[in-house]
Amino acid sequence: MPARRRQRRKELSNFYADALSEAERLELPQAATVEGLDHEIAVLRVRLKAALQQNPQDLALLAKGVDMLVKAVAARYRLSPKARRDLADNLASLIESLGTLLEGKDDGPP
Repeated sequence: MPARRRQRRKELSNFYADALSEAERLELPQAATVEGLDHEIAVLRVRLKAALQQNPQDLALLAKGVDMLVKAVAARYRLSPKARRDLADNLASLIESLGTLLEGKDDGPP
């Protein structure tokens, strides 16, 4: 990595350090070595799945999670605004379908 880029990362690390806990500051150098958004996208997917399992009726929480995931995927793959809207619409439809399905499970046998 060029010296100028290393210096820039160090400056950014120092910039954010005051807002972090001691434990977070210890993790900051390792986090600075991660390239791309693949890890963040994976974490968002895992968290979204957990939120769906723990709070299936909290559609606002799920919508926010889907929005974050769509933005991260759009940034990762540099999606056009139309492709981003299509992805968001498809994921929103999926969440609504899952909500309807889960609501039906709570009703019990007819």
